[in-house]
Amino acid sequence: MAAKAHNFDDAGNCLDTDYLRMMKIVLDAGYRGYVGIEYEGSVLSEPDGIRATKALLERVRDELAPEYA
Repeated sequence: MAAKAHNFDDAGNCLDTDYLRMMKIVLDAGYRGYVGIEYEGSVLSEPDGIRATKALLERVRDELAPEYA
């Protein structure tokens, strides 16, 4: 599984994908493995885009953790 992002809003949310919704679907399907990170945007550098995507996924993880513990 991979999380691909292109652009982010000021709050650090991906403009193209609702990651909270997507990760709920993935978790509900039983997936508990690694999530690769891809950044294909043009606003941030590739390393900064990867870090922004990682931070987003960590926020989503923290929000969903009580529900899936």
